[in-house]
Amino acid sequence: MLLHFFLASFVFLSSVKDGSARITSSFVRSEYPSKDIPLDHEAFAVPKGYNAPQQVHITQGDYDGKAVIISWVTTDEPGSCKVQYGTSENKLHDSADGSFTNYTFYQYKSGFIHQCLIEDLEYDTKYYYRIGSGDSSRDFWFKTPPKVGPDAPYKFGIIGDLGQTFNSLSTLDHYIESGAETVLFVGDLSYADRYQYNDVGQRWDTWGRFVEKSTAYQPWIWSAGNHEIDYMPYMGEVVPFRNFLNRFPTPYLASKSSSPLWYAIRRASAHIIVISSYSPFVKYTPQWTWLKDELNRVDREKTPWLIVLMHVPLYNSNEAHYMEGESMRAAFESWFIDHKVDVIFAGHVHAYERSYRYSNVDYNITSGHRYPVPDKSAPIYITVGDGGNQEGLASRFTEPQPQYSAFREASYGHSTLEIMNRTHAVYHWNRNDDGKKVKTDSFVLHNQYWGSHRRRKLNKHLLVRLFDADTITTI
Repeated sequence: MLLHFFLASFVFLSSVKDGSARITSSFVRSEYPSKDIPLDHEAFAVPKGYNAPQQVHITQGDYDGKAVIISWVTTDEPGSCKVQYGTSENKLHDSADGSFTNYTFYQYKSGFIHQCLIEDLEYDTKYYYRIGSGDSSRDFWFKTPPKVGPDAPYKFGIIGDLGQTFNSLSTLDHYIESGAETVLFVGDLSYADRYQYNDVGQRWDTWGRFVEKSTAYQPWIWSAGNHEIDYMPYMGEVVPFRNFLNRFPTPYLASKSSSPLWYAIRRASAHIIVISSYSPFVKYTPQWTWLKDELNRVDREKTPWLIVLMHVPLYNSNEAHYMEGESMRAAFESWFIDHKVDVIFAGHVHAYERSYRYSNVDYNITSGHRYPVPDKSAPIYITVGDGGNQEGLASRFTEPQPQYSAFREASYGHSTLEIMNRTHAVYHWNRNDDGKKVKTDSFVLHNQYWGSHRRRKLNKHLLVRLFDADTITTI
């Protein structure tokens, strides 16, 4: 409560809105080999028991956080689709029935993929659940978010481009230690598409077991990247996103979307919008039309924090994937400014970068500013494509560092965003440094909608103690 009181009472400590303090980190990552973990490693261990459920993961199942979708795979035969659950570990009095499917990819035959929707849950409640039957059943738990409201505190983790290397394992272990309650995943899950033939499906399976120690216990909010497309004509596989869509359901219908690849949820005090970088988004396409409507549905009185997830960054000063997001920026940037989006998370570039509040909406083909300019209504853009996959780091940044770029570093890591109340949130990027978690970039995020009405001063030294941060700025 004391922390919330202080947070409600302060605002800018040091203004960096003009980009004068931009930093390119001098840290040089001493990498583990960017190779996938061997198949016989314990990180991919198959659970004991005949037909035991594996690859367990959950995601939000509705618009407001009172439902979850639980997914799992059985390999020997279709298992029970029933989920038993309850608020006591030893009294699972409630149950829900789901369904299963399977599919082929080349000559690979998937296991039996079970999905079960559990609805009408209580807010802010820990639930225990059991899947499978007999000696092969497995028990897990999850916690529902607080009721949607403007001052509901919540801590999100942000991970992108994870893969299944030892660097990926370090990222996952460090994230689990963070205490965050839900992952906002910005695309590129397994990197199975770097394999061929039946190995593609096998590496989707290993990744599902690899992340289960987190995904079985808290929702991961999925967005798809280029490594989910799995377009492989030489294998006869020409339907995009086939593996991803069969394995990772999203609650797209709850936000009136026509595709699982773009959708929205509300969770605690945040309205989270997921868009697809690799689906049509130009004017009058289904995604364009849906996003326009969804932004108009946002109620900042109930969900002050407006967060957008995508795979390809709109602002990127790395030579890797340079300017790939420009067409989407041209399509949507003005909307994000008009609706005062607080922060946009992306992946794709295997490095970390954070922007100041800049925009390029004044430029057009005949006149206007040639370069992005400071814009207090613009979002913060953060690239976290640094989960640890086998492609390695993107270490070549463009020079000089653009004015819009606040901090950039080619390292592996993950981020957390801790919402304190309707006006302030605390952000950390945590570098994986040879097995250690190192807080490297931190700032206090000032809400675009509510914050301007609640500005107060707070002693900088007190703020640093409150957040245990190595570097604190406010934006």
